[in-house]
Order: sequence, then C-alpha cells, then structure tokens
Amino acid sequence: MVMNVSFNLLGKSGLLNNTLYFFSKHFAAIIGLGLIAAVGRVIQLGGFGQITTSMNIILEVVVESARILLFLYVLGLANIKKGALRIKHLLIHKDNRKKILATAMYKLKKEWRSVCMNIVGFLVFAWAINYLIDLLAYETCFYLTLKENGILTASSSEWTILLFFKNLTVIPLTLIFDSVLLLWLANRLSNNRKISVA
Repeated sequence: MVMNVSFNLLGKSGLLNNTLYFFSKHFAAIIGLGLIAAVGRVIQLGGFGQITTSMNIILEVVVESARILLFLYVLGLANIKKGALRIKHLLIHKDNRKKILATAMYKLKKEWRSVCMNIVGFLVFAWAINYLIDLLAYETCFYLTLKENGILTASSSEWTILLFFKNLTVIPLTLIFDSVLLLWLANRLSNNRKISVA
C-alpha cells in the first residue's frame, strides 16, 4: 500500500506530478499570465508609486482576468476556448452534470487515499515554495536592493515581493492542481497524458 501511494504521489499518474508536468510543458503561457497578475499586484501595492482608486479597480479586473484565463487554459488542456466550452457545457446540460458528478463520486470513493495523499503532497510543496518566498522577502537584501536601486518606491513593503513571486509560482500551481483534479474527477484527460491516481 505504501509503495502504491508513493508511486501515485510522485509517479507519472500522480496529480502532483501531472501538475508539475503541465506547468513545465506550458511554462511560457503560464508564466506570461502569472506575470500579468504579478505586475498588477505590485502596482496595486504601490510598488511603483501611488495609484488612483479607479486604476486599482482596473488592475484588479486585469489580475483576476489573468487567473480566469489560466484556469480556462488548464481546463481546456492548453486551449482557453475549449476550457470555456467545457464550463458552458457543464452549466447548460443538466444530464451531463449528473453524469460527471456520479463519475467524480465513484472515483473519489474508489481512490480517496491517493487523492488525499496527492492533496497533502501538493500542500507541502506549496508550503515549501511559500517558505522560500518569505525567506527571499524577509531574510535577504533583495527587497532593500530593489528599493535602493529605485525599482520599488521607498514607501513599498515586502508584500510587493511576496505577491509578485506568489503570482508566478504558488497561485498558478494551485490553479493548475485544482484544474487537473477537476479534469481527472470528470474523466476528461484521455487525450492528454492520461492521469490516473489508481
């Protein structure tokens, strides 16, 4: 049992492994959308100077749009339009919802241990990334160097660094993991590196 769970967590069929695989395979698109959100957050936090309330609202729309596009990109297996169509199909067709829910419940009942191990594995992985980002922001000279070189304003805080890097790493990885889990539960991964936590 232990051997099987560790294989499912780290092997080709694990949700965590497939999250990292998708991230690396589509690195440019994911980092591009993450960079839009990251720069938007830095601007919102006053990293480059004060902004108006209306600009803050506009940037919030831009940041959240980048995240929605990333979610659709993963749901569509690297195709935003296909991801949007999947959601539309789910919302419009009640019979399809029931079928997907039944499939998801069956898979969860059958493979709940592996799913839980993958979730715990992802939580540990995300915690480690967050810890490294915290170290970068609070325990190094990186933040002070950015301020001294005029890249960040004197009034900016460490949160500009924290949220910049979280928007490039933890947040996209979480969206990918959640999307991969949903696709696996709905049994919609047959054409792309089939994911099975069995």
